[in-house]
Amino acid sequence: MQRQYFRQIIAQANRRLVVMSQGQFVLKLKDSESAGKSKNEGLDLSVYSLVTDTVRDVKTLSGGEAFMAALSMALGLSDIVQRTAGAVHLDMMFIDEGFGSLDDGAREQAIRVLRDLAGENGVVGIISHVAELKDGIEKKLIVKKTERGSTVSWG
Repeated sequence: MQRQYFRQIIAQANRRLVVMSQGQFVLKLKDSESAGKSKNEGLDLSVYSLVTDTVRDVKTLSGGEAFMAALSMALGLSDIVQRTAGAVHLDMMFIDEGFGSLDDGAREQAIRVLRDLAGENGVVGIISHVAELKDGIEKKLIVKKTERGSTVSWG
């Protein structure tokens, strides 16, 4: 039963991951024979390259790729929880950092996915020190540290 839900989460995650990775890769659940053979195996996930038609371990993902995969999984989990829990609506998400590990193209794709998510009556809060994010986000709550404490303003 858990594996069935996990498959659904991965399917939803891959809808966004293929966009964020610009068609490069998706996540795959390892087959049941090779799944869980090692105590430190994690979630029994691998990465399938849509470009090279090869499968590799998720441990080989770069920092930026790992961030995109984790963000996609979080969004996929949210999709499935909302679908199966009936009246539950998860319309707010906060992301603390992670964007610094993305190259310009991947950052742009991730912002596009988050903007689409927020456009579906959701709120996405991003906590980041990456200056390039300021241009990609329309509504901003900016917190600045000063000698007399912090100030908050809409930017």
